[in-house]
Amino acid sequence: MSNHQELSNFIWGICDDVLRGLFKPHEYGDVVLPFVVLRRLDCVLEPQKDKVHELFNQYKDKVKDPTPIILDKVGTIGRVSL
Repeated sequence: MSNHQELSNFIWGICDDVLRGLFKPHEYGDVVLPFVVLRRLDCVLEPQKDKVHELFNQYKDKVKDPTPIILDKVGTIGRVSL
């Protein structure tokens, strides 16, 4: 994909093929946008994903909420806080 418009056309073309009949065309954005955001977050967090899973499994039975421990050990990735 060489530019933003090509990527946009590609995504909406998939919507026409896959979502047609399930959703009205004006509803596509309500379906696609959340998945695009989730995928982007998944890509940004991917380098730390295994460590987060490992830490969660290590502390899930020891403390009620292992989130602070995980955040302390993993920290932040770029400008995105975990």
